[in-house]
This record gives sequence, C-alpha cells and structure tokens, in this order.
Amino acid sequence: MLDAPVRRGEGPSSRTGRVFRARLVAAVLVLVSLGLITVYFRESSDGPLHASQRIGVSVLMPFEVAGERIARPFRDGWAYVSDLLDAKSEADELREENEELRKLAIAAQTEAQENRRLTELADFIRGPDFPTDFEPIVTAVVGRPPTPYEQEIIVAAGTDHGVRQGAPVVTDDGLVGRVTEVTSNSAKVTLITDQRSAVSAVVLRSEASGIVRHGASSSSLILDRVGKDELVEEGNLVITSGWKTLRFESLYPRGIPIGTVESVGQQDVDLYKRIQITPLVDFDSLAEVIVLREKPRPERPAKRKEAASKASRSTQP
Repeated sequence: MLDAPVRRGEGPSSRTGRVFRARLVAAVLVLVSLGLITVYFRESSDGPLHASQRIGVSVLMPFEVAGERIARPFRDGWAYVSDLLDAKSEADELREENEELRKLAIAAQTEAQENRRLTELADFIRGPDFPTDFEPIVTAVVGRPPTPYEQEIIVAAGTDHGVRQGAPVVTDDGLVGRVTEVTSNSAKVTLITDQRSAVSAVVLRSEASGIVRHGASSSSLILDRVGKDELVEEGNLVITSGWKTLRFESLYPRGIPIGTVESVGQQDVDLYKRIQITPLVDFDSLAEVIVLREKPRPERPAKRKEAASKASRSTQP
C-alpha cells in the first residue's frame, strides 16, 4: 500500500497544452483541405485527385447500391403509410363536407316543397273554387291515422284559432273530412275514408246523387244509393251536393271535389249501381289542410225589427 504509485491531478499547464494541440491539429486539417481543394480545381481531369475520386466512387458504389436497395422497402413502406394516413384524413374531411352538403340539400328541398304547397293553397284560397261563405284556417297536420280502421288526423289548430266542431276540412285537391273533436290548440279530423263517414254527393256531369262511403280498402270510396236509371260513366267527377232546406243543411258546402269514378257496375237484382271512386286527395301525404270557418251571416230585416221591438218594450215602464 505504501509502495503504490500516487496519481496526481492534472495541472493547468497540461490542460492548456492539450487544448493547444487540438486547435493546432484542426488548423492543419483545414489548411490541408483548402490545399487539396485548390489543387483539385486547378488540375486537369486526369490528375491524381480526380483519379482518386473516381477510384473511391467505384469502390463505394456497390455499398451505395446495396444501401439503396436495403433502404428502399422501408422508405416505400413509410411513404405508403404516410400517404394512407393522409388519404384517410382527406376522406374523413370529404365525408364530413358531404354530410353537411347533404343536410343543406335536404333542408333546401324540404323548404322548397313546403313553399310550393303553401303557394298552391294560397292560390286555391284566392281562386274561384274556394267556397264563398267560408273563411280559411290553414294548419299543419301533426298526427296520422293510428290504425287502418281509424281514419283520423290531428291538426295544429283549435278553438283559439276559430276551429269549431263539425267544420269541413279540405285541400286544394278536394275534400278531406270534418272536425269531430276540438281543443284550444288542436283538433281531430275524421277523414272521408273512415268507416263512420258519409258525404252527400252528386256526379257533376249527370247530377246523379248518392252518398260517398268507405270502400273496400282504407283509401277507396264508393258512391252508394245511386239509382240504376242514372247515367254515371268512368272518369266522371264527384262533388259534394251541399243540400239545404228551411231548417237543415248538409255539413259540407256544394262543389267540393271528392273523387273520380273508377268503375260502374250493376245487376238486375240490385237496387242501386255499384260505383267505385278514386279520391282526389292523397291521404297518406297530407302536410297542410284548410279548415273552413263559416262567415257570420247578416241578420234578416225581420229579425232586426223584432229585436228592436223587444228592446223598446223592455224599456217602457
């Protein structure tokens, strides 16, 4: 232990000498490089430096080619994965853009259809075919028939909008039905295709009268109680008769289209013709309907005089 050599720390002079030698070597290498570059550019293409360069290139070329072949699959694989990720990202962006465009297209198409329907209803209300004794209440259909045996719809208008029980309901195509139940903000409309419905009607061309009832299916109608002697042909238009007496009148005004005659048949033992009708209204696609509100009728002069006489007698002592 006492004879072991003792390592002494390096002094400042030894560190300074090592730094100086490193700087000297770097300077020499720089000078040599500059000299080689100068000689390389000044000598001809057959000079020793050019020859050494060609030899070095020829020696390293196989290693470069081998390295290129080894690295190519990895480089191609990375390029494929990168392109695949980019393509997936672009596909996701395009899918989102297409979804937004699809929603905008659906909204625009729906709005255009709604505007077209409302325009048709407005033209019908302003046209000559609208019943003159009624005011229109345009409302949306918010409920469909629950079963094929209950042909009823719910509309978004009630007593607060002027709807009354028994009011006729139409579209610009024809008769829909009548109001059977009403609340403050909604109403139930029984369709003419309901089994409980019956409409007094006439064939427009021949004035043959009968009653329109529910047919064999939920969307078909028949014209019943038409005598065998009456003239009814296929394609004839059937409208509401709108009868009126001194004390009573029909639920529907005259002239509302109901449907067209699809077929006419009769047998000798039958009392009436068998008439099948195709409704003009597409009950499966109802979106808006018109509830007819009867206009206030002016009082008759006799009633006004009677009311005035009663008022005068009540004021006498």
